[in-house]
Amino acid sequence: MTPSPSCRALTSEWAPPIERNISFVGPTQVRFLNQDGSIETAAQWNNPVRDKLWLYNLHYFDDLNAGDAAARDGWHRSLVDRWIAENAPGQGNGWEAYPTSLRIVNWIKWALNGTQFEESWRDSLAVQARWLERRIEWHLLGNHLLANAKALVFAGLFFEGPEAERWLSRGFDIYRQQLPEQILADGGHFERSPMYHAIILEDILDVLNVARAFGFEDSTLTGSWRTMIERMQLWLRAMTHPDGQISFFNDAAFGIAATPGAVDSYARRLGFDAAREQSATFVNLSDSGYVRLQIDDAVVIIDVAPIGPDYLPGHAHADTLSFEFSLGLERVVVNGGTSVYGNGSQRQRERSTAAHSTVEIDEENSSEVWSGFRVARRARVRDLSVCEQPNSVTVTAAHDGYGRLAGKPIHRRRWTLQAGNLVVTDIIDGRYRRAVARFHLGSGLKIDANGKSGTIISPSNRRLGWQASVPASAEASHWHPEFGTDVPTECLAIVFDGPHIETVFTW
Repeated sequence: MTPSPSCRALTSEWAPPIERNISFVGPTQVRFLNQDGSIETAAQWNNPVRDKLWLYNLHYFDDLNAGDAAARDGWHRSLVDRWIAENAPGQGNGWEAYPTSLRIVNWIKWALNGTQFEESWRDSLAVQARWLERRIEWHLLGNHLLANAKALVFAGLFFEGPEAERWLSRGFDIYRQQLPEQILADGGHFERSPMYHAIILEDILDVLNVARAFGFEDSTLTGSWRTMIERMQLWLRAMTHPDGQISFFNDAAFGIAATPGAVDSYARRLGFDAAREQSATFVNLSDSGYVRLQIDDAVVIIDVAPIGPDYLPGHAHADTLSFEFSLGLERVVVNGGTSVYGNGSQRQRERSTAAHSTVEIDEENSSEVWSGFRVARRARVRDLSVCEQPNSVTVTAAHDGYGRLAGKPIHRRRWTLQAGNLVVTDIIDGRYRRAVARFHLGSGLKIDANGKSGTIISPSNRRLGWQASVPASAEASHWHPEFGTDVPTECLAIVFDGPHIETVFTW
C-alpha cells in the first residue's frame, strides 16, 4: 500500500465552523432525514431497504462536528474504526464521490477541532483522497463538483508532500474554473435552490478558514472571493423569510443546510460582514431571477427565474411564477417543499406545478419534470418588470411553459404589494380547457372559503381576509418542510372561468 503523506502543521487558529445537527443518537443508533436506523452490522452500511440519500448521510459522518460532539467521542471513534474495517476501498455507497467528499471534510474538521487522530484514520483519509482524485464528478457538475473540490483542498492542506500539493492544486483549479460560472453576478448559485446556495456558501467559507489555518491563504484568490461571498450573503438574506429560514424554490427543505443566521455568523467570524438589514421595498435578483418585496411586516418572494442551468436541471421544480408570502414570523403562502429524492411518485408530486403557489393549466406541469432529476421542455420567463410607486410595488411577468399545448396558452401574473394587502392577478392568453390558481397555506393556517371571499386565521390568531373575482374552494394540501416529513395543510384553489382572475389578501 502506498505510504500515507505526513500531516501538515497548523500555522494559525482554526476558526470554529458551523456545528452540524446531531445524528448519532446511540452507540449504533442514528437518525437521518427524520428516519431512525442502526448500524449494528457491517451490512447495514449499505442496507438495500434504505433510500440512497439516507445511506449517503450514514457515510458523511456529520455528527463528528455536531453539537456536544465531545460527549459522543467514544461512539465516534468506534464508528470510524468500524467504517474503515467494514467498507473496503471502492465498495458500496460510502465510496461514491459525493459521500467520500463530505466524509473527508468531516474527518479533517474533527481533527482540527482537537481530536487525537489515529494513524489508521490518517491512512484511510489518504486512500479516500486518492480515490476521489480519480473520480471527480465532471459528469454531474454543479454542487457535486464543488463538494469534490472542497475535499481535495482540505486533504491537500491537511497532508503535506508532492501528493498533497497535487490535491490542493486540483481543488483550487476546480474552484477557479467553476465559481465564475456557478455563482451568478447577483450572488445566487446557478441551480436556484436556496438550500444548495447556503451549503455552497458555507463550503466556500470553510475553504477560506482551512486555508488560513494552514497558512495557505492566497491573497489574490481571497480578494476575488470577498466580493462574491458578500453578494452570496446578501442573496441568501433576500431569499430568507422573517422567521429566519430559507424560502422553498426548487429543491429546498429545512435541516439540510445550516440556517441563514448560522451562515452569517460564521462569515462574520471570518471577517465577512455583508449582513445588512433588508430595508428596501424590493430587491431584484435579476441574474438568478427572484424578486423580494417588503412593506412593513409583509414579505413576498417571487420566482421569475429559469428553472436552472439548461444543462443541469436536476434540482428544478415546475414552479415558475410561484411565490411565498409571510406576515411577520408566520408563513401565509408557501410552496410545497421537498421530502424525498429518487424516482418515485412522491418526488414527482413535489416537483409538480400543482404543489406550488402558481397556476396549473390543463393538468400539466409548466416545465416537464420527469424521473427524479430530469426536465424536458421548460418554462422561459419573459416580459418582467418591477415598478415601485410611493406606497406600493408591482411585479409583472409571463412564461411560455404551456406553449407546447394545443392552445398555446401563456400565463401572465402580476403581484402588487402595498400596506395591508397583496393583489395577485393571473391572466391566460390562448386557449385552454381548465386552469387552477393554487395558494398553498403555511402550517397551522385555517381557511374559511365561502364563494368569492373568506378568512384565513394564522396560528397566532392573526386574521387575514381573501377575496377572489370568481368562486374559490379550500382543498387539502401538504407541506414538506424537511426530508421525511409531511405536514397536512390547506390550499385556496381558484378555477378560471375566463381569461383572468384576481385574488386579494388583506390584513
